[in-house]
Amino acid sequence: MERWKGRVALVTGASVGIGAAVTRALVQHGMRVVGCARNVDKIEKLAAECQSAGYSGTLIPYKCDLSNEEEILSMFSAIKTLHKGVDVCINNAGLAHDEPLLSGKTEGWRNMIDVNILALSICTREAYKSMKERNVDDGHIININSMGGHRVVPSADEHFYCATKYAVTALTEGIRQELREANTHIRATCISPGIVETEFAFRHHNSNPEKAAAVYETMKCLKAEDVAGTVVFVLGAPPHVQIGDVQMRPVEQVS
Repeated sequence: MERWKGRVALVTGASVGIGAAVTRALVQHGMRVVGCARNVDKIEKLAAECQSAGYSGTLIPYKCDLSNEEEILSMFSAIKTLHKGVDVCINNAGLAHDEPLLSGKTEGWRNMIDVNILALSICTREAYKSMKERNVDDGHIININSMGGHRVVPSADEHFYCATKYAVTALTEGIRQELREANTHIRATCISPGIVETEFAFRHHNSNPEKAAAVYETMKCLKAEDVAGTVVFVLGAPPHVQIGDVQMRPVEQVS
């Protein structure tokens, strides 16, 4: 990770869970991290904690609604003005709604597409543009995916979410192929965790906290820090090593 010290990383969905853990880890390793979310209060608190801990990097909170392309473009413009550009893009933001395929609301489906697919694609495009403008040939795009992007969970309230995550699997491989066509050494990686104990289930099942809690009570789940450690491992791999897709799950998780 030594070569990343002082470089700029963007982490989307940085306020809680995996995003917050990844942000903390990158700041600890000396990176300048722009952490974005719709609500930056928790990111500002995390920035203060990182500073108090004496981490060598810095955390810059940025308020951004990733379902709004104009806000994403404005964020990249601000990063260019203040920090020159993005060297590492961690597309972490994602969400799920209880909207089955046969009875779900279009609004919920659209929101999942906007955040899980379109925001990731827009951030990737703008990050690559930033790297290309500055002749950065060793950048990295990391998409935080899900095991739901590799198999369909037998639960109606997960099906549309899984479809968006299958898209992330395809997009990451497509990005890798296009980067090769562009003859660049910028890398693209997909990290697909199984069940991670975060606020995700409580947001997903926001009208049924008992159901949300039950998700994490059946086994020893992954922690957000486990995923953050995998991000650090991927970033720290030698520049000639392309780690394409990392699938990780709790030992006790069946599928």
